[in-house]
Amino acid sequence: MVGTDIMLPSRLHTIFGIILGLFLAPCLALANNQNLPSSSPSQQIVTVDNYEEPIDSQEYLLWVKIEPTLVIVDNYVSEIENVHLCPPQSIWYCSLTLSERQLEGIKKIEHLTLNHNLIKTYLDNLATRVDRPAVDSKFKIEDGKVTEFATSQLGLRLDTTKGLQVIEETLIDPAKNGAKIALPFDIIQPNVTSGNGSDLGINQLIGEGRSNFKGSPKNRIFNIQVGTSRFNGVLIKPGEEFSFVSVLGPVDGEHGYLPELVIKRDKTEPEFGGGICQVSTTAFRAAINSGLKITARRNHAYPVRYYNPQGMDATVYVPKPDLRFINNTPGHILIQTKIEGTELVFQFYGTSDGRSVQIDGPHIISRSPDGAMKATFTQKVVDLAGSTIIEDIFNSAYDSPNKYPHPGAEPKLTKKPSNWSDREWKKYKAANGL
Repeated sequence: MVGTDIMLPSRLHTIFGIILGLFLAPCLALANNQNLPSSSPSQQIVTVDNYEEPIDSQEYLLWVKIEPTLVIVDNYVSEIENVHLCPPQSIWYCSLTLSERQLEGIKKIEHLTLNHNLIKTYLDNLATRVDRPAVDSKFKIEDGKVTEFATSQLGLRLDTTKGLQVIEETLIDPAKNGAKIALPFDIIQPNVTSGNGSDLGINQLIGEGRSNFKGSPKNRIFNIQVGTSRFNGVLIKPGEEFSFVSVLGPVDGEHGYLPELVIKRDKTEPEFGGGICQVSTTAFRAAINSGLKITARRNHAYPVRYYNPQGMDATVYVPKPDLRFINNTPGHILIQTKIEGTELVFQFYGTSDGRSVQIDGPHIISRSPDGAMKATFTQKVVDLAGSTIIEDIFNSAYDSPNKYPHPGAEPKLTKKPSNWSDREWKKYKAANGL
């Protein structure tokens, strides 16, 4: 009856009251939060150090969901004309437990939820735009002295975990609507900082590597030049393990490389960076001749003429295989690179400790008619006192080039087909260099 409270037995009224209280608790907790952000906010801008960008309004609407909710508020005069309207999800509670006075206290509030996953995805994408690696100083030998030609630079890494918290705190605070959102980040220190190069203990040439790329197509020569430039001026600290792939960085069109033939899986095919192995092979030879400890090296799948003499090559491919070696000398090693005609040169400058390096080989120990072969060489390093500190054997096993056909080339036969005569097979071998 209108104007009359609904009366229930006290025990039943208490039970339904408890249930209703549990059901409406989340809503009642928000009843006093009347200043939620608008679903059509002012333009939000995020900043990371000196970088800033606006948040796309359509993306913002996917992050934030604001929904109306009906709650019961004590001593409140409802703005809803039909005070008998009840929250749809609790209509049966209303009919059994709510008095006429309580129904007149129905209030509409807005409830905010955030899509954490979408915000996290945005931050991960933002990190690809703002993160930058630290850059080491680079040095060169000039008039017998070490001088700096490229200064070090600090790196930056967006803290996406703390950034998520900052964005969410901003979104639920209406006072920050339209304000810039400064996201946290970490500064990355370079390994080698700018300074006086003469303090590095670099005073002489300790080893050199050479290879010849004569006959290379223009794209391959271009890639060799680009790849070689990554290593000129690089410093290797005493005791540091050098990773060719890490220094090289990404190999793609965006980083200046052109498509050229590479050995990949079971074929030879064009790919960005073809020719980089000329660089790694030359660096490997410099490390060997400097008496450094090689920790990772792999030969090519088949013999490549650019890497003669066979057995002293090193193939690389991002992220692996890699070429790695340890600077086991008492000082820093400075890498200097240059191209003399068609010859690529790697020079390692450092501090001599009186060691001597003996290279035995490379020796071809087997060769097959189809081009497959095996080779070996030994690196022996003796210290000033005459003690052997390194004695490593490097074995290389090469497949037949016929197993890795070039684009448009048919694989060469390695044995006589059963329906061929000896004369036909002999003619085929002569024509295909078998």
